[in-house]
Amino acid sequence: MKMDKEISLLIKIEVRPGKRQEQINAFNNLYPLVKAEAGCIQYELKAVEGNENQFILLEKWETQAALEIHDKTSHMIEADSKNHLFREKPAELIKLIAI
Repeated sequence: MKMDKEISLLIKIEVRPGKRQEQINAFNNLYPLVKAEAGCIQYELKAVEGNENQFILLEKWETQAALEIHDKTSHMIEADSKNHLFREKPAELIKLIAI
């Protein structure tokens, strides 16, 4: 895979019952930090209609390298360490590449 292709991520998140707002708050805290990162094109949290405990996080990065740097930022490491407090299970990641 070429390293200069745009990378899109579709991340399925399921929170524990009653913990919906914690996920929204976590996203809102991260949003300005992630959007300011070099290579971030899109970072959006969407609710799944009909299931208040499910979300989809949409991310788009200019390159694989930008995504790798993002994953190592202090704010992402800290956020990932707290996800278990409100998430039902680990997020499911689908990585999409341009064709």
